[in-house]
Amino acid sequence: MAFTFAQRIGLHTPSTAISPNLAWGERLVSLSLGTKITAAGIASIFSSPVRGLVEAATGGYLLFRGITGVCPVYKSIGINKTPSSIHITHVVNVNKPKQEVYRFWRKLENLPLFMKHLASVVEKDVKNSYWVARVPGNLAKIGWEAQITRDEPGKLISWKSLKGSTVDNEGHVSFSDAPEGKGTVINVVIAYKSPIAGTGEGLAKLFTPVFEKMIRNDIENFKTYIESGQVLV
Repeated sequence: MAFTFAQRIGLHTPSTAISPNLAWGERLVSLSLGTKITAAGIASIFSSPVRGLVEAATGGYLLFRGITGVCPVYKSIGINKTPSSIHITHVVNVNKPKQEVYRFWRKLENLPLFMKHLASVVEKDVKNSYWVARVPGNLAKIGWEAQITRDEPGKLISWKSLKGSTVDNEGHVSFSDAPEGKGTVINVVIAYKSPIAGTGEGLAKLFTPVFEKMIRNDIENFKTYIESGQVLV
C-alpha cells in the first residue's frame, strides 16, 4: 500500500486525520523561519550541498508546520501545547513631574519611541488601539487589538488585548511622586503569552529571558528618552 508524505511522517493514518496542534503565534514564527532557512539552503546548495540540503529540509519542515498547523513531533511525544505566560515587573525613577510622565504614556502611539520591541501602536479611539510587536531577532511581526481597561489621570493606566488576539497581553503602569519630590516613580507590570510559546516548553523557556530583557531595556529607555530625548540603542 502506498503512503503519502504526510502519512509517512505521522500526520495521519489511512483512517485517522490529526487536527492542528499549533497556535497561530507559533505558526507565524514557523512560516517566517521556514522561509528564511529554506531560501538560505537553496542559495548554498551548490557551494555546500550537504549544508544546503539540511537547511532546505529544515526550512521545509518549518514551512509545513506553519501552513498546516500540525507538529508531528508534538503528537509523537504526547505534547498538547499550551502557551507559557511571561510576567514582568519593573520599577524606574525618572526626573520628570508625574503629570508630564503620565501624559506621555497615555498617548500610546509614543510607546514605540522607546519600546524597541514594538514596531507600532495605532490608537483607534480613546480606548482601543492596535499594537504590532517584533519577535526577538526581528524574525517576524505580530499584531493584536488592545483596549484601555482603567485610566486614572496622573496615577494609573491599564490595558489588555481583546479576546481572540494573536498575543494575549495585558499590563499596567502606575505613577507616584518620588521621595523628596525628586521626579516620578514608574511601576510597570506586563504579562503576556510568548508568541513563540507553542514551540515546546524548552524553547519557550529559552526565549523568555530574551523577551524579558527586551521589556526591561525598553522601560529603562523610557527614562533616557523622557529625560534627554535620546533612546539607548
